[in-house]
Amino acid sequence: MSGTRKSSVRAYRERMNRRGMVRVEVHVRKEYAGLVRGVAAALGDPKREVETSKILREKIAPSRRDLTELLASAPLGGIDVDRPRDFGREVEI
Repeated sequence: MSGTRKSSVRAYRERMNRRGMVRVEVHVRKEYAGLVRGVAAALGDPKREVETSKILREKIAPSRRDLTELLASAPLGGIDVDRPRDFGREVEI
């Protein structure tokens, strides 16, 4: 790559970095390429970013909850979750 081209690419990447943008490469089937481009465009558009992000987070990547929250929200009706206390076995020294 020539010096001018290299510096242009570097300058572009630095501008994107300052804006908080990162380059992401994905591999999808040909029929989904337009869809993925559309999603990326919507996330990059300030007017549609919030709504698109909200929809994707709700439908595609729901927030991760910790184990305690998952267990608390689990439907455990009729399941016996108590177990007898095990004090171990006696050991002779």
